[in-house]
Amino acid sequence: MATGSRWTDEQVEQIIGNLLRAGLIVATLVVVIGGAITLSRHGAQTPDYRIFHGEPAALRGVVGILHESEAGRGRGIVQLGLLLLLATPVLRVAFSVVAFVRQRDGLYVSITLIVLATLLYSIAGRH
Repeated sequence: MATGSRWTDEQVEQIIGNLLRAGLIVATLVVVIGGAITLSRHGAQTPDYRIFHGEPAALRGVVGILHESEAGRGRGIVQLGLLLLLATPVLRVAFSVVAFVRQRDGLYVSITLIVLATLLYSIAGRH
């Protein structure tokens, strides 16, 4: 990083690239671990495709997913990995706000805050 308080565009691009790469790698590892646990426990079971079994209620919300993954249940860990994958671009936008503040670019701070608010509303908002 530069010694001043402003970041260059190249520095911001490098950090964002690293953030996205790390998010993808971590999410992939979590999904693979959860998949391995699920297969080790349920891989020999024969699925019954005549009856549709939706996602269990415990895996339909963030709190339930966290509880299931803390309990070491494979499906909960897979869902946690998918949540991490979804969080990666949101973190990218949030970091962009910080970067634009450090670059003292008020227009882009405003635009990026609107994008972040829209993303968060679309994820957390009730329809």
